[in-house]
Amino acid sequence: MTATVVPTETRAMDLLRFATAGSVDDGKSTLIGRLLYDTKSLFTDQLAAVEAVSAARGDEYTNLALLTDGLRAEREQGITIDVAYRYFATPRRKFIIADTPGHIQYTRNMVTGASTADLALILVDARKGLVEQSRRHAFLCSLLRVPHLVLCVNKMDLVDWSQEVFERIADEFTAFAAKLEVPDLTVVPISALHGDNIVSRSERTPWYEGSSLLHHLEHVHIASDRNMVDVRFPVQYVIRPQSTTVTDYRGYAGQVASGVLKAGDEVMVLPSGFTSRIAGIETADGPVEQAFPPMSVTVRLTDEIDVSRGDLICRPNNAPAVTQDIEAMVCWMDESRPLRIGAKYAIKHTTRSARAVVRGLHYRLDVNSLHRDESADELRLNEIGRVRLRSTVPLLADEYRRNRTTGGFIIIDESTNRTVGAGMIVETG
Repeated sequence: MTATVVPTETRAMDLLRFATAGSVDDGKSTLIGRLLYDTKSLFTDQLAAVEAVSAARGDEYTNLALLTDGLRAEREQGITIDVAYRYFATPRRKFIIADTPGHIQYTRNMVTGASTADLALILVDARKGLVEQSRRHAFLCSLLRVPHLVLCVNKMDLVDWSQEVFERIADEFTAFAAKLEVPDLTVVPISALHGDNIVSRSERTPWYEGSSLLHHLEHVHIASDRNMVDVRFPVQYVIRPQSTTVTDYRGYAGQVASGVLKAGDEVMVLPSGFTSRIAGIETADGPVEQAFPPMSVTVRLTDEIDVSRGDLICRPNNAPAVTQDIEAMVCWMDESRPLRIGAKYAIKHTTRSARAVVRGLHYRLDVNSLHRDESADELRLNEIGRVRLRSTVPLLADEYRRNRTTGGFIIIDESTNRTVGAGMIVETG
C-alpha cells in the first residue's frame, strides 16, 4: 500500500478549509475525487476499491465520486447525505475538504460543513444553470461569512465548451452574489469527470483566461481573513493537577477564537470582570510566547481569580457584549417541529451552555428573491429567519460579521438532545 508522502517543509504551510456546495448531481463528489486522484493523494487500495465498485455497478469509467460517498445509502442512491471530510496536500498548502450534501433535505449538513470553511466551491451544472439550491447554498455561505467563493461551472463538456453558456451563468451568479456581500468571487469552467481546469489549464477552454481550480486554491490569500485584533479566548477546561507534588498550578485550556495572546498581557475575565496578566502560555509541545487562532493552548494567569468553563478571556478595553438578549439569523434544521414564538430551547455558545426562549420572529427570508416575509409565525426545515432570543444566563457575544466563533451558536431540543438550529448573531442587547 503506497501513498504520496507529504514533504517535511509542507507541514509548516498554512491550512485551507473549503467546502463544496451546490444542487444534487452537480458533481461535487466527482470534483473532490478528481482533486484527490490528480494530486496523487490516494492509497493504492483505495483506488483499487473504487475501480472494483465502479466495475460492479457497470460504469464505463472509474467513478471518483465513490471516494467521498462513503455511506452505503449514498452509494446506492448516488447522492451525498453526510458531510465527508478529506485531507490532501500539495507542496504549497494543506487542505481539508468538506463534501456537503446537495439535496434540500440535507441542507442542515451543508451548514455544518461550511460553518468553519475559509472558502466554498459552489458547483453548477452547465446544462441546468443556476437552480434554487445553488442560490440557497450561495446565500448560506454568505450568511456563514465564508470569505471566498468559487463558482465552478461543471460539465462544460456536455455543452461543447460553450463560452456563451459559461458567461451567461457567470453573469447571473455575479448579479445574485452582489446582493449577498460576497467579498471575493471567482468563476471557473470545469469538467470534474475529465479533469479539465482542475489541476492544470485545459486546452478545451482557450477563451478562459483565469487559473486552474487547484492553482486558485493554492494561492488564495486567507491570512487576513482571521480576526487578529479582538482577543477572545473561551475557557474550555480548568486544569488542576491531581499530583501531590504540584499544588500551585492552575491553567485554563481552550482554543483561541481571535486576536493574539502574549505572556505579560493584561487581560479581563468575563462575566466576572476581574483583571490579571498572562503568566504563561503552553501547548502540547511546550511553552510559547504567543498564541493566535486557531491554536489550542493553556493560559496561566498571575492572579488567583475565579475562572470556570464557559468564561471568556479578553482585553479590558476590548470586550464582547455581556447580554441575555440577542438578535440572530437562524437556519432551522428540525424536520419534525418548527421554531415558534414562545418555544424554549437549550443553546450552546462557544463553551457556554444556557437555556433560551424565542421572544420574536421578525421575518422569514426567501433565499431566491431575498424577500422578507414579516407575516411569518414559524420557521420550518431549512427555512431562515431573523429571531429574537432571551437566554437564562448572560452570553459573551460579538456580532457574527465580526467574529464567527463568538457570533455563532447552536439550538438544541432538550427533549431529544438534537441540534435543531444554527444561529448567527446580528445584534446584541
